Amino acid sequence: MKTPAPTPAEVAAGYPVVGLVLQGGGALGAYQGGVIEGLAQAGIEPNWVAGISIGALNAAIVAGNPPETRVERLREFWETICRPPLLPVSPVNAIPAMLEPWLQAFEPAMTAINAGEAWRALLEGQNGFFAPRLPPPWSVHRPGPGGASWYDTGPLRETLERFVDFDRIAAPDSMRVSVGVVDVESGNFRYFDNREERLEPEHFMASGALPPGFPAVNVGERWYWDGGIVSNTPLAAVLGQSHRRDALVFQVDLWSASGTLPRDLFEVANRQKDIQFSSRTRLVTDVLRAEAYQAKLLRELLELVPTEHRGHPAARRAAALADDRRVNVVHLIFDDKDFEGHFKDYQFGLLSMRDHWRSGLADLRDTLAHPDWLARPTPGAGDSAFVTHDVHRVRRKR
Repeated sequence: MKTPAPTPAEVAAGYPVVGLVLQGGGALGAYQGGVIEGLAQAGIEPNWVAGISIGALNAAIVAGNPPETRVERLREFWETICRPPLLPVSPVNAIPAMLEPWLQAFEPAMTAINAGEAWRALLEGQNGFFAPRLPPPWSVHRPGPGGASWYDTGPLRETLERFVDFDRIAAPDSMRVSVGVVDVESGNFRYFDNREERLEPEHFMASGALPPGFPAVNVGERWYWDGGIVSNTPLAAVLGQSHRRDALVFQVDLWSASGTLPRDLFEVANRQKDIQFSSRTRLVTDVLRAEAYQAKLLRELLELVPTEHRGHPAARRAAALADDRRVNVVHLIFDDKDFEGHFKDYQFGLLSMRDHWRSGLADLRDTLAHPDWLARPTPGAGDSAFVTHDVHRVRRKR
């Protein structure tokens, strides 16, 4: 009898490290919710989640809830913050789900709807997330680092406390959590990690404190801003600290490095954001791929060293650098539509939220339709033990 092929969950469980890497991107973070739902449906359980900005908020909910309720709580979180705090919800958000594709096919209508939702966010803020400062900050003389911003993120603390069990994140056997921030005074980038300290709401809020919209957040004796100012891709947090362990990483990006030439100033602004916030992704993967190749070369050279010389200090140092781990990065990248515009990261309309969520779920399912993509790289496969897979790359080649 033929042995059935292992399921994606069984393949993933064979890796010592199963990472979920969540990029920053504001309202686009609903796409990550769809990916997370798809992973849950497939039975793939990450043991390390790293996030920056909105990715850090999603990471808090992933790590702060048990697997059986994680997706439900994440969806509740997004439905909460995508409701306007003052004026009624736009009527277009109430249309039946089956009619949404018809509406989205009419680009002028969607452009107008998205622009309206973006203006609403700027004027009203978002429910359970941020609110405009009254009086505005220019009318206050030097309000200090916690008040020097256009919006107050106090509502976000209450929302995180509602949706996240911080005792669960702090438990010794919990999923590992890393969130990226920037020290406002030193300019240094760092990660808050639940293996090093207890993470509270302010740690995740700091990771999403993008100036000048949001204020710096005080943690301990320091003030921090959004880690996306320096690096919007926390892949290095997982792979840089994996300590020679094989890793399968689902990297969920909200900005695409590839795009078309802009035709007007609005498209210029959109393309600029894509390049700015996705640039570190390519840099990090290129560096890691180069390191894997160099480690492979070192291992081959060490095989040529006579046995009696392998105890030499130089040979031992080389052996320490000859990391033989296998790394598989499965890349999922949000692919925006032409009508979304340069304000797509602060357009929190429910209609767009649901569409982004569906896109993430569809991309994850399409990715898992390639079962070989989850397999460990094998020695001698190509020139590196570091491989990447991207369903959008495959689609572009068709």
